[in-house]
Amino acid sequence: MPEQLRCIGRIDTRELWISRAMIFAIEEINNSRKLLPGIRLGYQIHDSCASVTIAVEVALQLSNRLDPVFYTGSNCSQSGMMIAVVGESGSTPSISMSRIIGSFNIPQVSHFATCACLSNKQQFPSFFRTIPSDKFQAYALAKLVKQFGWTWIGAVRSDSDYGNYGMAAFLNEAHKEGICVEYSESLYRTYPSSRIKKVADVIRRSTAMVVVAFAASGDLKILLQELSHEPSPPRQWIGSEAWLTDPDMIKFRFCAGAIGFGVPRSVILGFPDFLLDLSPSKVAASPMLTEFWQDAFNCTLEKSAAKNLCYGLEDKQKLQSLLTDTSQLRITNMVYKAVYAIAHAIHDVVCQEINSTTQCDKLTKIDTKQVLTQLKKVNFSQNGYHVSFDVNGDPVAMYELVNWQKSKSGSLEMVTVGYYDASLPEGQEFHIYQNLTWMEDRTEVPLSVCTDSCPPGTYKLLQKRKPVCCYDCAPCPEGEISNTTDSRNCFLCPKEFWPNAERDTCLPKPVEFLSYNEVLGIILATFSVGGACLAVITATVFFRHRTSPIVRANNSELSFLLLFSLTLCFLCSLAFIGAPSEWSCILRHTVFGITFVLCISCVLGKTLVVLMAFKATLPGSNVMKWFGPPQQRMTVVSFTSIQVLICTVWLILNPPFPIKNLSTYKDRIILECALGSAIGFWAVLGYIGLLAVFCFVLAVLARKLPDNFNEAKFITFSMLIFCAVWITFIPAYVSSPGKFTVAVEIFAILASSFGLILCIFAPKCFIILFKPEKNMKKILLNKTLTFNSRVHSS
Repeated sequence: MPEQLRCIGRIDTRELWISRAMIFAIEEINNSRKLLPGIRLGYQIHDSCASVTIAVEVALQLSNRLDPVFYTGSNCSQSGMMIAVVGESGSTPSISMSRIIGSFNIPQVSHFATCACLSNKQQFPSFFRTIPSDKFQAYALAKLVKQFGWTWIGAVRSDSDYGNYGMAAFLNEAHKEGICVEYSESLYRTYPSSRIKKVADVIRRSTAMVVVAFAASGDLKILLQELSHEPSPPRQWIGSEAWLTDPDMIKFRFCAGAIGFGVPRSVILGFPDFLLDLSPSKVAASPMLTEFWQDAFNCTLEKSAAKNLCYGLEDKQKLQSLLTDTSQLRITNMVYKAVYAIAHAIHDVVCQEINSTTQCDKLTKIDTKQVLTQLKKVNFSQNGYHVSFDVNGDPVAMYELVNWQKSKSGSLEMVTVGYYDASLPEGQEFHIYQNLTWMEDRTEVPLSVCTDSCPPGTYKLLQKRKPVCCYDCAPCPEGEISNTTDSRNCFLCPKEFWPNAERDTCLPKPVEFLSYNEVLGIILATFSVGGACLAVITATVFFRHRTSPIVRANNSELSFLLLFSLTLCFLCSLAFIGAPSEWSCILRHTVFGITFVLCISCVLGKTLVVLMAFKATLPGSNVMKWFGPPQQRMTVVSFTSIQVLICTVWLILNPPFPIKNLSTYKDRIILECALGSAIGFWAVLGYIGLLAVFCFVLAVLARKLPDNFNEAKFITFSMLIFCAVWITFIPAYVSSPGKFTVAVEIFAILASSFGLILCIFAPKCFIILFKPEKNMKKILLNKTLTFNSRVHSS
């Protein structure tokens, strides 16, 4: 036969409180006149030693009624029959017990089994508990970790139903909150020391500053002892209620600043005095009290011992700190409520209200199924605490947020700094109302992230084969911004906006056009006005010397018309400067096209006059009568009318209009004039070019005529410059970006205009103003006669 199972090691003070609280509650009920009057409850207390094997053995004994009968008197109607079970303290033993006694519909009310799996009524139909399910604690712990900005944590759990189910629920909630886990290790009190040391080494080597421990105090105690052997980097411990509120754990001072949840502290009137009411006879009658007494005073009650006998006169004040620290009576209150819940269920079975008087039949045979049914319905308040169960046998989840803080004396103490109430609306369940102390007595929240936060202007770029919390901070692509910390993506700015240098804000794009306020605009405007003034001055000189031979010999009427058209050519370039508008876009292209055609028509007319005059000097020629002043005017009007017609068709069908060019530059807006119809624009330029080439050819033919007689040579040079400018204008216009497109067009207008006025009129003005002796009729006649004689001799 195998040896009888037995417990070894020291007694757990907290479990002693629990057993004493159960006895206290039963004695209160037995002395009550309202609850079960006239009926006394009996009890048995078994020590499972946190062992599943022992718990199962006890459950089998109780369900098979193999227990010794404590009360055999006539006042005990159902001696030896088990009605309900209070316990177990651990989840795994509770699961094992519930699978056994649940088959017999025996209600089980646990005070400390928190595994969420026990809420499954299909598997555990008779299980109830007065402590909340770990489902709520896991949710609250995940919210706690998220609130303090920790995204990189380590996880340690008991390798039991409590630890495995609890940690699984926490990790599921943590994943929803974007929290990553660097490691997840399990341990158990019976593991070999090598495995415990391995878990300790993982914690030492990790980069996560926060460790979430979902473990029983007995399991975690072994790990903390191992960590205390060698100096370990500071860690911020986050704990579940199973170990964080255990007074025996406070001795690990390197865990100062630990924070987590615990069930609310209790105030049970009369319980502290009951704990100290330990007479020698009561101590001797209870094996648990005997062991506790001997351990507390380091003596023995066995008279056969040679020394250190306990005489019953030991100073009970020494027990004050062990038994009456009511600030940490948390689980004790859960036992207290569990006993009262069972008592209320039995009361509802055997008692009735008759004429406002409670009458109970103690001889009624109670069926455990009746108690189970009534236990589901209990709803009462005891000593200020509400007790009820939902459909899963769970109470309303309420936790206190507990922080390990150093007192003025330097010792660690558990301080309540907040609470979690699942009955409150979503988002309002969690509240912190007191300052917290962190690891190493820090007052600032420690940082625990895999990667530092990405500032605005960057986005998180995940690293290969790493959790989502490990990433690189990449700058936003061109044209995109991120305005939040740890942004997962960048987003495009609106069309007319562009990021600032930091790429965290979209700013309106600067608007660009050729302005009168910039250097280039001022220079071009100056040359434009200067050219117009030059044309006016030239016209003034010609007008004042209009009777002089050189003016009269060069067709003064066409010369004045040419100077007028050149003045318009210079001034039309001003329409290209400034912000484009609907009218300026129409004017700048049409006026430019018409004035230039007028100009070229005048030059063409002057060239034709020279050629016709030359033909008229030949014997028998009568050509000049077909090209007199009326015909010259008609030539100019005809050529110009064609351009006016082209421009009119262009404006009617698809005129130029102002646009915001967003494609040339990404970071700014170009205000410019769209051509409307590109065909219309190039038709205008093509017609100007056609006339210029025609004029150039005629000028070349007349270039050898006498200088004083005609200006064909100067027209040739002017047309050569004109054609060269406009030929180079085409590729420059197409390739120039933004406002420089307009500048190129203005430059072409000014260059060709200056070429005309300087080549055609500068030599004449020079003679008029500085060489008046050459401005005489006889010199012109001598030149003409000489030329005629050469022609006749040839």
